[in-house]
This record gives sequence, structure tokens and C-alpha cells, in this order.
Amino acid sequence: MGEDGYIHITDEVIKNSVQERKAIFDKNGEAHYDNISAMIKSMRGSDPDAALFYLARALQGGEDPMFLARRIVIASSEDVGMANPNALTVAVSAMQAVHMVGMPEARILLAEAAVYVATSPKSNASYLGINRAIADIAEKETGEVPMHLRNAPVKEMQELGYAGGYLYPHDFPDHYVEQQYLPDEMIGTKYYIPDENCPTVKKPIKK
Repeated sequence: MGEDGYIHITDEVIKNSVQERKAIFDKNGEAHYDNISAMIKSMRGSDPDAALFYLARALQGGEDPMFLARRIVIASSEDVGMANPNALTVAVSAMQAVHMVGMPEARILLAEAAVYVATSPKSNASYLGINRAIADIAEKETGEVPMHLRNAPVKEMQELGYAGGYLYPHDFPDHYVEQQYLPDEMIGTKYYIPDENCPTVKKPIKK
């Protein structure tokens, strides 16, 4: 305010008033969903710069840091999965730390987790596998648990055949033995189909 009692709008006043630009982000509107979608897809697409950009945009727009942390945890399992299981550990640790320390330091924890997920090798084999299994259980007659895999806490159940014939893998060379695990109706079904980034089941080489 000037000596004359009036507020004078000068170039300097305008410059100062717009110095801190706000991201075009409405955490309660469509931009909320668009931004988090872009962040997730940037991590999935292995672009750490874009992931950090959308993370920063969300934080500047007032997004809940715990919401962002939960999305990174989901991406660490859905999109990285067995290609780097440690990504889930990093993401969960970051989420717990965000809960403990809060903003503004939480931005550093979120950034580290988002970059780790974005730069990790990717595989959705576990994600696809559980979806296939759920679909089968919902749509098919999938049978009963094989008798040798059932629990037998009392003698009467043992007499009925519960747990009978179960082979304890650790009693065998290389801690592995062939036996049936799926119900009869589901024998041969594959749910976990590892891709080039995934570990496969390591069975002993027959000599």
C-alpha cells in the first residue's frame, strides 16, 4: 500500500504474485485420476523422469502422500513382480516411512521408491497368474484338495486317509520330490507362466 492509501499494481507486484506456479491439479476431480494414471504408467514404462514429474505434480497439488505410497506398492508387485521382488520391500518400507515422517520429507521417500520401481526389470507373471486362478475358481468345477495334502490333526482323520502318502520334500535329494499338488480336475493347469525376466521352478537335474 502506498503513502496515499491505495494499493498500486506494479510489474514487481505481478511478478511476485505469480512466482509460485500451481500445477493444474484438482485432487478431487478428473485431474486426480489422470495424474495418478500417468504416474503408474510411467513407472510401468520404465521412465523415472516422468514418474518423478507426476509424483511432484501430485504432491504440489495437495495429494495425500499415503495414497501415492500405496500406488507405488501396488505397482511394485503388479508391474515389477518376480523380475525384482525386492521392489515390494522397498515400496512397503517407503510407505511405512512416509507414515512415520510425513511431509515435506516424505517426498524423498516417495521419490526413491518410484524411481526404484521405474528402473526395475518388469514382469506381470504373478499378476496374470492369480487372475487366471481366480477366474478358474469362479467359473469351473475345480475339485477338492488331494487327500495327501490335507491336514490331519486327529487320529480319526488319519484313519480316513487324510495326509496319507504325503512326501516331505526336505527328506529328498535337492529338497524336491515329484508329487501331485493340484486337484485331479486341475492337473496340468499352468498359472505362473514365467517370462524372460522371471525365475523359473528349479528342479533337480535327473542323473
